Amino acid sequence: MSKDVIEVTGAEEHNLKDVDVEIPREELTVVTGLSGSGKSSLAFETVYAEGQRRYIESLSAYARNFLGQMDKPQVENVEGLSPAISIDQKNAANNPRSTVGTVTELHDYLRLLYARVGVPHCPECGREVGEQSAQNMVTRLLELPEGTRAKLCAPVVRDQKGAFEDLFDDLVGEGYSRVEVDGEEYDLTMDRPELDENYDHTIDVVVDRVKISTDARSRINDSVETALGEADGTLKVVLPDPPEGAADALGGATARATGDLASEARSASGQASGQGPRATDDRLVVELSEELACTHCGIDISEVETRSFSFNSPHGACHDCEGLGETKEVSEELVITDTSKPLKHVFEPWSYDRTYYSRQLDNVADHFGVSLSTPFEELDESIQRQFLYGTDDLVHFEWTTKNGTREKTERFEGVIPNLERRHVETDSDRAREHIEEFMATTTCPTCEGTRLKAESRAVLVDGTSITEVNELSIGDALAHFEGLEDELSARDRKIAEEILKEIRARLGFMAEVGLEYLTLDREAATLSGGESQRIRLATQIGSGLVGVLYVLDEPSIGLHQRDNDKLLNTLEELRDLGNTLIVVEHDTETMRRADQVIDMGPGPGKRGGEVVVNGPQEELMAADESVTGKYLSGERTIPVPETRREGDGDALTVRGARQHNLRDLDVEFPLGTFTAITGVSGSGKSTLMHDILYKGLVRRMNDTDVNPGEHDDIDGIENIETVRLIDQSPIGRTPRSNPATYTNVFDHVRELFAETNLAKQRGYEKGRFSFNVRGGRCEACGGQGTVTIDMNFLSDVQVPCEECGGARYNDETLDVTYRGKTIADVLEMSVEEAYDFFESHSGLRRRLQLLKDVGLGYMTLGQPSTTLSGGEAQRVKLAEELGKKDSGETLYLLDEPTTGLHPEDERKLIDVLHRLTEDGNTVVVIEHELDLVKNADHVIDLGPEGGEGGGDLVAEGTPEEVARTDDSYTGRYLRDHLPAVELEGPRSERDLAKPAADDD
Repeated sequence: MSKDVIEVTGAEEHNLKDVDVEIPREELTVVTGLSGSGKSSLAFETVYAEGQRRYIESLSAYARNFLGQMDKPQVENVEGLSPAISIDQKNAANNPRSTVGTVTELHDYLRLLYARVGVPHCPECGREVGEQSAQNMVTRLLELPEGTRAKLCAPVVRDQKGAFEDLFDDLVGEGYSRVEVDGEEYDLTMDRPELDENYDHTIDVVVDRVKISTDARSRINDSVETALGEADGTLKVVLPDPPEGAADALGGATARATGDLASEARSASGQASGQGPRATDDRLVVELSEELACTHCGIDISEVETRSFSFNSPHGACHDCEGLGETKEVSEELVITDTSKPLKHVFEPWSYDRTYYSRQLDNVADHFGVSLSTPFEELDESIQRQFLYGTDDLVHFEWTTKNGTREKTERFEGVIPNLERRHVETDSDRAREHIEEFMATTTCPTCEGTRLKAESRAVLVDGTSITEVNELSIGDALAHFEGLEDELSARDRKIAEEILKEIRARLGFMAEVGLEYLTLDREAATLSGGESQRIRLATQIGSGLVGVLYVLDEPSIGLHQRDNDKLLNTLEELRDLGNTLIVVEHDTETMRRADQVIDMGPGPGKRGGEVVVNGPQEELMAADESVTGKYLSGERTIPVPETRREGDGDALTVRGARQHNLRDLDVEFPLGTFTAITGVSGSGKSTLMHDILYKGLVRRMNDTDVNPGEHDDIDGIENIETVRLIDQSPIGRTPRSNPATYTNVFDHVRELFAETNLAKQRGYEKGRFSFNVRGGRCEACGGQGTVTIDMNFLSDVQVPCEECGGARYNDETLDVTYRGKTIADVLEMSVEEAYDFFESHSGLRRRLQLLKDVGLGYMTLGQPSTTLSGGEAQRVKLAEELGKKDSGETLYLLDEPTTGLHPEDERKLIDVLHRLTEDGNTVVVIEHELDLVKNADHVIDLGPEGGEGGGDLVAEGTPEEVARTDDSYTGRYLRDHLPAVELEGPRSERDLAKPAADDD
């Protein structure tokens, strides 16, 4: 009989102190506690890790060779485990080809739908594509110039793996002697191609080789019909020496594969792609089909397949941008940043000190009769254009060399065409990188950012293309597919029935977790950690698994309170299916909806690692030793400020903000105040702060090349001294970077070790104690403490270095101690421990105090930056900013700084933000956490919905004023947190044992 609990005995992972705990199965359990108290150590490093290890051990020895051996967590025993799935905060993908549609598999179902029931249309005239007979094909061939040599082929294998020995035997038996295999011609009677069965190949049977003439009409007709019979209605025409206009005469869609996608395909197969000529081949290859052709425009359309709608395949990707939707072009604004400069110095990529450039400019200036010292802005527009893009007339160039005077007459190429040509032709990476400094990423003009080729975009289902569907938000797409069957024919309805069912289910799950504002074509790399996690959560709901253990890492991060209620309903649905959920969370509403709460503590770091409470929320609220329980019961709260700052009278005003979904907003940010930007997910908060306010200020104040979002102006810039964005991007991208190095704490520590007696005797200086340079570090791991093991097709695995045991330093360096501790020991200390250890060093303690002030007292000094969460990285940056000398009048911009914080640590962070504001600075934060919002002086609430339903200014003013605005979701949830507001919020009448009522 299976256990009804997961029983953990003797857990000692990280800071856990011999923990014994029972977690009920098929229930929703929240693991909470102060930051660094051991929540993740219990949930992820113990329970989940042991579940994964046992699963891998259950596999065959062959499979384990590829997966590697997982270390057993430091736990005596775990019983009652189910197969475990982790849904964490990691970003879905960093590949620019990954979109919301691809990571959710929605795009796969859309490709299947359009390939099976889509109606092809002509990409030129928009007419529905009809069938083409063999007679039509012969007529087109005879339109070629007399004497044109042509090979008429039957494509019998198209991009398939295999050696195809039996096929070659059959072809010889049928009387065929010549084939083209991957673009190479073979005579099967003399030379059989030996193909690697593990790679894709394309095989075309050469039915006939003819010279086009009216006398050969009968022969051509017979050969065309034979080829169509062999290749199921498809004919491939190969013209070795195509005459001018041949492609237009045939009207077929050439199957040339160009760009990186084609080269990848060729390199993967080890041979040239059978879909078209190799790079050195100038022949023309055209496919004609009995099925698809526009008789009006004379255009043949390739066969519609699922890969025709994949922008990751040469068969579907736009040829110009290769499926990225973006191209790089030389930007006129980057080439000329200051039009008041004289002509000879106005072009940033061209230095007049270099002979080639000075010669070009001298001669072109003489041609137009202008002086090189003339400011560029004073030249006629026609002359400006010709300097940039090339002259209309020939220019006489004359220059002197050591061998005499040289001269020639030709058109001046133009600065921008010159850069574009050199970018393509140069073999020098350095030269290419230099030119790319003057290039801007723009939407591909060919596919207009849709990533797909014209033929694929012209396939319609109910009058809508797949790219139009991808541009819809998830909510709009769900509405689009509701009842779509009624618009289809009986045949198509039968084919599409199951596909549409899957599409609607996946879209519905995404909407349930509060992601209805995301568009399907949004790049996965632009998603927040919380959004990525909720996408994976929606995918798991769609899988319908039962009896699984799900471990989630703060799923409420980045969610508005309204959307949080939707998320909690989803978690309960997953639980009700018969699954066990363990959720690491600080959100009080999640705790109230949980079946059981495990509170870790009582403190962070070494003072934590114990189970304070394990039981229902009532037991947690009654526990005197639980800090979490005090906040949950309301005994302890984050206070509302007695007064609100009115600022210094000045303001920053953004005018005409209309980037993305913002609707021509005018927004005022009072200076000298603490301002919160709020709104449901997707309402436009990040667009307003990051794309417009920050980038607009940086461009104006620092004269940089950054491109801000679309807006008219920003007024009041003269009233601030500088702007600093403290976001959640990593503080470093290698394990060598850590909080101690980022905040300069480690510099002080290394100086102390260099001052010890042993260090002085050996002549060790400060650099000896750096793990980033040779000398004191372990050379086996390069000072990283870990070695990366390549796992082939799986993610790389980090294992401790065998030489130094993870200490990073060699033995001679570790001989040096300070108060009995080595430099490696110091890096293993938490901020709290280091603060006490270095009690006699005021400068060092001051920096450590700043890390404690932002709630990072539990963090170890040497924790690799690659393992920090976004919220932790942001607070490290905030601590580093607090350590700088500040003259006031600085604008600080923060994006959800409470991410991952316990209410007790949140209180510390709020005090820090108030301190910054009191010093004369302005603080603007994007935030959903209501305890922080209620502490703001000014609130800007965007919405009312996400995506297309957002982008409006719903309310602004003090938190109390916003709370009294009925149209504001934020205001309505704020009411429960502001005693001065007499209105009831959505959760005012809540029975704590039941889910919150939906106020919509």
